[in-house]
Amino acid sequence: MFRNSSLKIGAVVLTAGAFAAISSPIARASSHSDAPLIKLDPQANLTDVYAFVGTKYDDPSIEVLNVLANVRPFSEPGDGPHYDRFSPDARYSLHITNPASGETVLRYDFQFSAVDEGYKNINTILSYGLGTAPGQIQSIGDAQQNYTQTYSVVRRGNGRESRIAQDIVVAPPNVGSNVTALYNDADGRSVSGATSLQELDSLTLQAIQDGSNGEALFAGPRDDSFYSDIPGVFDLLNIRILDNTGSLADGLGQDGNGVDGFRGFNVLTFGVQIPLSELPEFQYNDAFFGQQTGVGAYASVSRRALTRRVQGDDIRSFGPWIQVNRLGNPLFNEGLVAFADKDRFNSTKPTQDNQFATHAANSELAALINLVFNTQFQTNDRQDLVAVFIPDVLRVATTTGPVPLSGQDGFSRLGFIGNDLTGGVSSGWPNGRRFGDDVVDIALTAIASGPTYAEITVVGDNVAANDVQFNAVFPYAATPHSGSNNSKDSIPAPAPDPINPGDIDGDGDVDVFDLLILLDNFGSSN
Repeated sequence: MFRNSSLKIGAVVLTAGAFAAISSPIARASSHSDAPLIKLDPQANLTDVYAFVGTKYDDPSIEVLNVLANVRPFSEPGDGPHYDRFSPDARYSLHITNPASGETVLRYDFQFSAVDEGYKNINTILSYGLGTAPGQIQSIGDAQQNYTQTYSVVRRGNGRESRIAQDIVVAPPNVGSNVTALYNDADGRSVSGATSLQELDSLTLQAIQDGSNGEALFAGPRDDSFYSDIPGVFDLLNIRILDNTGSLADGLGQDGNGVDGFRGFNVLTFGVQIPLSELPEFQYNDAFFGQQTGVGAYASVSRRALTRRVQGDDIRSFGPWIQVNRLGNPLFNEGLVAFADKDRFNSTKPTQDNQFATHAANSELAALINLVFNTQFQTNDRQDLVAVFIPDVLRVATTTGPVPLSGQDGFSRLGFIGNDLTGGVSSGWPNGRRFGDDVVDIALTAIASGPTYAEITVVGDNVAANDVQFNAVFPYAATPHSGSNNSKDSIPAPAPDPINPGDIDGDGDVDVFDLLILLDNFGSSN
């Protein structure tokens, strides 16, 4: 397949309907709603996993593997007084695996403190802004921060386990300009896009802590780093997704007219930087670039087998840990695995993933497209997709050196499709995954172009970027949105047609409907 950087980016002509069919089933989200049971347990629901080679946050001479995971989809930034917190009776795990078999060889387990104790002041309704003193939080855990969650991390591997961190603070939520001004600008909106440690806000910086074995750790709320036009997909394929006013040579769904359905929402992020010197090396076959050396990575969340409730306010969990969710590659369980297997997938390990290979090899998605739109996508024996998704771990080539990050020279959201290569392999997914990788467009392009990839058909959902800039330093995810000033409800209305200024509804004509809108706007402003 692809073994060098001389990729010819072409496009075949697809009907708008065929493009719609490609987008709708797979582009629901990276993994925000991947299975029925985990949908009922948001605090344990993984949304995205990232793994890529970089340098340690405070020492550029040390190359590391960054592994970060997001949980708690659609976290409302202004959901006071408690705001979202990590569940104290869950175990959040980051796995390093053999990339070929999916077997875990190293695991980092994060466990968080209780949410119903540890307050400075229980005689108030405020978790933040009033502890033993009122005002802005200047440092994590100060007198103005009533509640501070903490966590411990245990490293398990080679038959040994060690606690590498104890009672590390979780970054606070971004309450708003009166409480967490250090996250925000003068208008009360979160500031992101730091290119150096010195530019990172002090609350995030304080939450970066070193483990006892050379790792760096972080946990706290961040912006939801996934981007896609989910609302348009479920609005019976709103025209903004199908629109393609540019050149077909640029691909389908690449004009940027979609709306990011995850804009303005936060998630909970936990992550680790692991020195490459601490990692094993495995030989594996990259789906597009052949033999490589590296590791696999995925995340899981487990809960105790039993929970006892006594009078509602005494909740205790005990028994063995039971895995309730896992995630490696974006889109697999949510976009390819059928309902019959979704919950079972979440309870199994990547070493058992051959049982799910049929969902990649025999593409129901391609079959539906062919049935409805008379296209000729190959529906069976899609071994190219099996090579990407089975076992379901992110495979990371660790010999390439640090990869370019979003906003840096050489970065392309499309990875190797955009000629973004590092050390002869794609800089982004499916070689690991970076913040900013457009996994929806990459996946749709693979489905449309494979299994031969003789010609690349670039297909997307018209959303080409996150709603805010990512940081270029650990923990990389963008600053959490402010509870009192975020972007969910500030989607701009379509501009009037410049040729027909009276065409308010944008249908190409000046008619009675434009007049009705004008009168309604006038009435609402008086």
